[in-house]
Amino acid sequence: MAQQETEHLTRIMNGAALSRAISTIAELGVADLVQTGQPQPVEHLARATKTHEPSLYRILRFMASHGLFQETGNRRFDHTPLSAALRTDAPGSYRAGAQLFHHLFAAWDGLHHSIQTGEPGFNKVFGTPIFDYIQAHPEMGPVFDAGMTSLNSYETPAMLDAYDFSGINVLADIGGGNGSLLIAMLARYPNMKGLLFDLGHVVGRAKEKLKAAGLAERCSVIEGSFFKSIPAGADAYLFRHIIHDWTDEQSIQILRNCRNVIPANGKLLIADCVVPAGNAQCPSKDMDITMLAFPGGQERTEAQFRSLLKASGFELKSITPTTTMITVVEAEPIKNGAGGTHEL
Repeated sequence: MAQQETEHLTRIMNGAALSRAISTIAELGVADLVQTGQPQPVEHLARATKTHEPSLYRILRFMASHGLFQETGNRRFDHTPLSAALRTDAPGSYRAGAQLFHHLFAAWDGLHHSIQTGEPGFNKVFGTPIFDYIQAHPEMGPVFDAGMTSLNSYETPAMLDAYDFSGINVLADIGGGNGSLLIAMLARYPNMKGLLFDLGHVVGRAKEKLKAAGLAERCSVIEGSFFKSIPAGADAYLFRHIIHDWTDEQSIQILRNCRNVIPANGKLLIADCVVPAGNAQCPSKDMDITMLAFPGGQERTEAQFRSLLKASGFELKSITPTTTMITVVEAEPIKNGAGGTHEL
């Protein structure tokens, strides 16, 4: 093999070290100890984080070579735009997202198992599905909420700008988590009412956020599992980063539960990636592997969405791209009310 290919592949393989370094530096809060334009000596950073100074220096030097932090001389480090985004107080801070991966990073050890079996690698490593694990470890709930907000919050304004939600009287956010998305929706559309539906250990945190936002009167919060049923009472049902968590069979079960309650003229809205054809690199293909290793779901192509929707009793109406990796897939109930054959 030529030297060029060998060295290139080696750099790619070392990418695992970079993602792990970002996660642990975020957990330690190193970025919070540096103000942009005020380089800090590594000995100060090591004392403040109770870490091994020579090792911390090597990690920061490694990260600086990839554009995270910059060494300014005398073993001092300043921020770059990428490392500054790891500060807790940064606009749209990425720190909580990196911290979430810090706690769950070991799931990547199960990717080999996923490739061999099609099962989530997370289950192999942690002994239980990811959402069951989070429910069984209450301390992980706030970490998960903060991580999801960190990873997805930038998508919300892009989605609101790209897709016209006007005309929706009651929007149901299914699997709505801590309510961050629905809060943004209700703020943008003051005449809209909301319905947030999620598991019991989640909805308590959502109620607190809705109350703090002054929106508790405009939004009902209902506890339950979308695998069992979905509440009626909305004219549009939104699933943001929900369907991609699950297999085709599980997704059809969820969507058929939605089909049972959605009005004949209602809207089904799925905010997920749509994977393009071709060999070009794109975030949706990266996210697809995360879905394979962690919950066991997948990102889908347009054709896969059409088939999934048909099998659930829906017809694809439109796909609206945003400036982020997610799109808004809009569907409507098939008029004869019958679900299609599972052709996936």
